[in-house]
Amino acid sequence: MRSQAKVEIWVGLFVLMSIAALTMIAFQVSNFSSWKERPSYQVSALFDNIGGLKVRAPVKISGVVIGRVTDIGVDPVSFKARVTMKIFNEYNELSLDSSASILTSGLLGDQYVGIDIGGDEEYLAEGSQIEFTQSALVLESLISQFLVKFSEGGN
Repeated sequence: MRSQAKVEIWVGLFVLMSIAALTMIAFQVSNFSSWKERPSYQVSALFDNIGGLKVRAPVKISGVVIGRVTDIGVDPVSFKARVTMKIFNEYNELSLDSSASILTSGLLGDQYVGIDIGGDEEYLAEGSQIEFTQSALVLESLISQFLVKFSEGGN
């Protein structure tokens, strides 16, 4: 009977460790990072179309995550999509004329904001707005443009 209890305890510990590991993997996959906040500053950008960009999407330079999207809304003046981002403080030397693009990871992956560094000697700071933006490529509009061109060229 005693060896049966030991086996049950070990199985129980294994199940608990498995649940903890799956929970950690779920947090990593879902980009849930509120439990490890880093000091950051906030910037925003206006886009004509953000496609499927979501809150907590990464902000990257050359594939390196430098921040996260914190809010998406509509600008009341221009009626464009306003994307608010938090950039980690260690990346505080992004020039004022940097540009932001909405890009896709892989062919059908998640969307993220890609930053291309400019050459200005002034830097983005808390509350700055990135002026140069490139909207997301919407796959449906590309396909419809292709079909229109294909049908016109068929004559």
